[in-house]
Amino acid sequence: MPERATHPQRRTQADRRAETRAALLDSAARAISVHGFGNLKLAEVADEAGYTRGALYHLFEDKEELALAVLASIWEAWQHRVGSLVRADAEPLQALINLARGHIAFCRDGRVRVMMTLRVEFAERDHGVGEAVSKISSDLQERVEQLIVRGRRSGSIPQGPPAGIMAAAYLSAVEGLALGIAGRTPHDEDLAERMVLGLLTSN
Repeated sequence: MPERATHPQRRTQADRRAETRAALLDSAARAISVHGFGNLKLAEVADEAGYTRGALYHLFEDKEELALAVLASIWEAWQHRVGSLVRADAEPLQALINLARGHIAFCRDGRVRVMMTLRVEFAERDHGVGEAVSKISSDLQERVEQLIVRGRRSGSIPQGPPAGIMAAAYLSAVEGLALGIAGRTPHDEDLAERMVLGLLTSN
């Protein structure tokens, strides 16, 4: 009996929409990291992604909605790839090391610049994009602060400046290191670990 011919499964409209959206978000992330939100040009984003401006407007009402979608996408990916490295029962200092190493790896494609660019651009401004950046930053700082508090209680992290200040210092250091060396050296994760140990365990 002859075998039935197989045909590649036809992509659905939802598949094509998701593919278009992902390409536009990727293009917009690169553009924001270089030019910021104020200089973001939707026609250039669409063209760089290989789509028309009409296709972009079919998915996003304006550039604020596009920028918010970029932030949401990056934050979701970060929580999946980096946040998941920190288990609820993890030893706090090791969790903070894992977080730093994971963040360096996550930022090798330059995505860290999107958050940094938008944070600077919208500092002390009342704007939806700035509020979204602040919310992500606050959530992340709270997570780090809780780990520092737990580490001090367990004795793995010595007492020192207030936990909130230490969390802000930790995030600034990790983000700065990611901006400077992520993907530029095979030692980027090891350097992140050394930095975290030096910051959190030195008396």
